Amino acid sequence: MSKTLRSRLLVAILFASAVSLWAQTAPPTDLDAYVAKSMKTFEVPGMAVAIVKDGKIVVAKGYGVRKLGDPTPVDEHTMFGIASMTKAFTTAALATMVDAGKLSWDDPIYQRLPGFVMYDPYASHEVTIRDLLTHYNGMGGNQGDLLFSPPSTFTREEIIHKLRFMKPASSFRSRFGGGKVLLYLAAGQIIPAVTGISWDDYIRQHIFEPLGMNNSNVDNAEFKPGLNYSFPHERVDGKLQVIHFEKLDGVGPAGSINSCAADMAKWVQLQLNRGKFVDRDGRLFSEQQSKEMWSPQTILPIDDSPPPLAGLKPNFADEGLGWWLQDYHGRKLVGHAGGIGGFVSYVMLVPEENVGVVVLTNAEEDGAYDSILYHVLDYYLGLPPTDWIAAFKSVKDTQEKEAAETMKKTAGEHAADSKPSLPLDKYAGVYTDAWYGPITIRQENRGLIISFDRTPSMIGNLQHWQYDTFKAHWRDRTIEDAFVTFSLKPDGSIESARMAAVSPLADSSFDYQDLLLKPVEKK
Repeated sequence: MSKTLRSRLLVAILFASAVSLWAQTAPPTDLDAYVAKSMKTFEVPGMAVAIVKDGKIVVAKGYGVRKLGDPTPVDEHTMFGIASMTKAFTTAALATMVDAGKLSWDDPIYQRLPGFVMYDPYASHEVTIRDLLTHYNGMGGNQGDLLFSPPSTFTREEIIHKLRFMKPASSFRSRFGGGKVLLYLAAGQIIPAVTGISWDDYIRQHIFEPLGMNNSNVDNAEFKPGLNYSFPHERVDGKLQVIHFEKLDGVGPAGSINSCAADMAKWVQLQLNRGKFVDRDGRLFSEQQSKEMWSPQTILPIDDSPPPLAGLKPNFADEGLGWWLQDYHGRKLVGHAGGIGGFVSYVMLVPEENVGVVVLTNAEEDGAYDSILYHVLDYYLGLPPTDWIAAFKSVKDTQEKEAAETMKKTAGEHAADSKPSLPLDKYAGVYTDAWYGPITIRQENRGLIISFDRTPSMIGNLQHWQYDTFKAHWRDRTIEDAFVTFSLKPDGSIESARMAAVSPLADSSFDYQDLLLKPVEKK
């Protein structure tokens, strides 16, 4: 073989290798069209997508607009609320402290956070940092979320103090449970307790700055005119509209970060590189801590998926430290969703394939990000294409239809001709719940008004439903309506009141069912 022929052959081999490598790392060719279709189907004004493959950022891009009715486009630097995706940042911050020998995942909380007390004395003494992060603590569902959502005047310290009044749903470490926000708040507050640096500043100094996440912050109060940020959108009484920003500084470590596609891509690079910086020497956290955060801590129950999504049912599902763990077509997935008023998002890592995907949206449509996420995963895993947009839209339509039928049936069965047991003025007064505190019911214009004293936006009209049940119809229509049912003592006075969400599709953060309202005796 001649020298010239060998050279040509070598060039051909190198070119073929380069094409093969490009094919493995390049994003789906139909990504833009697929995102556009998802946005149109689910009516999402704006979205941002980031994809990292083999250590490289192959996509960091914005789509649509930041605000409905405003043509300003979303780009790779547009900030969105990432909500519970913040939890992985909090665990990463704690991991840096574990690496530094300042704490251990299994340190008892009372040793690190003075004054921390739970309802159960045994849990108060035994609960560890790991327990706070894995929802294996006895609390139920989204217990206590009304302390911060809708935005309240409670401080972080006040919220943590109120944990002692929250009766657990199960015994300590007996099953997967709740406290998903409040206990992450407590975990985050360990940082200032140990270092003297606030959680907010620690995240800025130890994560954002080293990674160059220059378009991320820890509080939407930092949004000023002229900055590049997206606005929250929600369907209110059937119409998509811009809503107010939900302020989450009170529970910052559990959900207050705002970020963009470009910055989240850097976060994904670090995660896939097991805590090591990709552009220079050094680490944010050790490989050992990366393994710990991605290791199963709590086994999660697995429910059957709706028929259109049957292919997504995992064989295992676990809780890591700030991450959810499950499988998909033989690969381990490491991810987490985020949801706050007007924003939903997802970050998903496939360590075996060295790929990570982030989808940020400015409307509360899970199907929009889910469909894009699995479309990208299927592409990189070499799976046959599935119309995930149609599948998730089908499930959404079914859920909404069933909820409408349930509410119609409930409305048809209630005793519309019944009357309250007492004159309206007898229901008025100040009530208190052991963990929330005061709630006031007052008479106004021959009707009743209910207000949550520490939650400024929770003011509504109490409309009689049947017997001693009223419906709280909130003036802020982003808040889920609730039934309020009064129980009477034998002498006819009010003993207590219970609440429950009206809609079967109400967000679980409206944990009305956990309240037990007792009338405050007038002095």
